[in-house]
Amino acid sequence: MDIVIRRARPEEYEAVGEITAQAYLGDGLLDFGESDRYLGELRNVAKRAAAADVLVAVAGAGTEAGAGERVVGGVTFVPSGGPMADIAREGEAEIRMLAVAKEARGHGTGEALVRACVDRARATDGCVRLVLSTQRTMHSAHRLYGRLGFTRAPDRDWNPIPDLDDIMLLTYELTL
Repeated sequence: MDIVIRRARPEEYEAVGEITAQAYLGDGLLDFGESDRYLGELRNVAKRAAAADVLVAVAGAGTEAGAGERVVGGVTFVPSGGPMADIAREGEAEIRMLAVAKEARGHGTGEALVRACVDRARATDGCVRLVLSTQRTMHSAHRLYGRLGFTRAPDRDWNPIPDLDDIMLLTYELTL
C-alpha cells in the first residue's frame, strides 16, 4: 500500500475524524463507548487543525488530480504547546490522537505518521523532545514507539479524568 503523509485538507476533516473515532471505539479505548464525551473531541478535526497540525495518511496518492485518494489514518502534531497540548513542556512537541483505519493496519501507516511527527519536531526551532500519551492496553502502539526510539517516562504518567481512578495514561518521550 503506497502511503503519502501530508497536512489534512478541510474536506478531509470529516473522514479523519471518523477514522479516529472508529479506531478508538473499535479498539475499546473509550470507557463509555458511544456516549463517551471524548468521542466528540476525536471527531472535531477542525478544532484540532485550528490549534495544531493535523496530518493524514493518504492511500492512492499521486494519481491524476487526486482521483482514487483516500484517507486511511491521521495524527495531530502539536509543535509547541497551545490548547491541544496535554503534557508537552517548554521545548517539547506532542503527538495526539494517532489513528489508522482497520483496513490500513499492518502496512506501516501508523509508523509513517509517527515518523512524520518526528521529522516535524526535529524541524521545529527550540524543540528538544517529542512526547505522547498512550493507554495501557495499546500494546501495538507501545512496540511501535519503542522501535522508533521512544522511551517510557513513568514520572510523567497522568490521569485525564481524576474522578476515575482506573484511567492512567502512559507517557513516552523521544529526545531529539
